[in-house]
Amino acid sequence: MQRVSMTLDDDLVEAFEVFLRDKGYDNRSEAIRDVLREILEQERRSAGDDGACIGSLTYVYNHHERELARRLTAAQHAHHDLAVSTLHVHLDHNNCMETVVLKGNMGDVKQFANEVMAQAGVRHGKLYLLPVAMEEETHQHGQSHGARHQHLTPRT
Repeated sequence: MQRVSMTLDDDLVEAFEVFLRDKGYDNRSEAIRDVLREILEQERRSAGDDGACIGSLTYVYNHHERELARRLTAAQHAHHDLAVSTLHVHLDHNNCMETVVLKGNMGDVKQFANEVMAQAGVRHGKLYLLPVAMEEETHQHGQSHGARHQHLTPRT
């Protein structure tokens, strides 16, 4: 690990101290590392659509919107190679929230998310992506015989 010194103006330090308290950080170094990781991930995500990723798409929708629930389910079935799992939460009498766990090529995942969020009646959609290295391996787990499966390793 390397030590890095920096000079900041007083207003920025004060704002950063508020950030540290609000987020519950014990020290500045860990907060700066997390902020840098997030900025670098944003840059990596916006750089292109190549490569594998895992992600979560969360959106709120009005379940009374005509045929919307059916269209959302159909979209997930049509992209069963991307949609790993879905969490469905009833918020009130009119609104539901869903989080879809996604896995696949970054361009395909972004396109799926955009199609879902563009549906009439879907609101507050947000996609979070994390680039991963995807490797196919065959090895044994416990008592089972060797089976081919994927390992997803987050990129650092």
